Amino acid sequence: MTKTILAYGDSLTWGYSAEGTGRHAYEDRWPSVLEAELAGAARVIPDGLNGRTTAFDDHLSAAERNAAKTLATALLTHAPLDLVIILLGANDMKPWIHGSPFTAKYGLLRLVEIVRGTDYGFGWAAPKILLVSPPPITRTDHVEFKEFFAGGEAASQHLPRLYAELAEMTGCSFFDAGSVAKTSPLDGIHLDAENTRAIGRGIAPVVRKMLEL
Repeated sequence: MTKTILAYGDSLTWGYSAEGTGRHAYEDRWPSVLEAELAGAARVIPDGLNGRTTAFDDHLSAAERNAAKTLATALLTHAPLDLVIILLGANDMKPWIHGSPFTAKYGLLRLVEIVRGTDYGFGWAAPKILLVSPPPITRTDHVEFKEFFAGGEAASQHLPRLYAELAEMTGCSFFDAGSVAKTSPLDGIHLDAENTRAIGRGIAPVVRKMLEL
């Protein structure tokens, strides 16, 4: 039976182009690449929103960016699910959000609790969880983004270690997207097409193992 995967994230999942021209082509976004890599064994539902945080409000945004407030809705919208992949944390580094990798870890813990604590109905079990740390923020001369993520370059370096610790603590799986992809110096936070494709390819072997594909 074909498996169902929810890819839940921020602009990296949405497919924001570092060139500032909008979104990458659908086939270049990492959830699309992951689905192609799985060759029909699973369908991947992308749910990416620019600016989404793990569990913190952003009152500068027009839409709800706090994942802890919207994740359960996404889970029930797309249930039943076999796997949820969560790639979040970079936006937590914004100074007006909090700017702390430590609190991003605990924001992610809250999301794990939501995935496991949601009543899916029909006797459906909670999906497995893959936690993905975003590629570290890169130094940039972009006028706005270097202020939006001031201090984030150093802070984001700690996310892989903290997320790996959280995965071990909660029994989730973990993947470091920074092991296969680098953010672009064009804006310091987003990816070019090749690097977003690399995340999909990199995650694929982990997903195959988790779902026994």
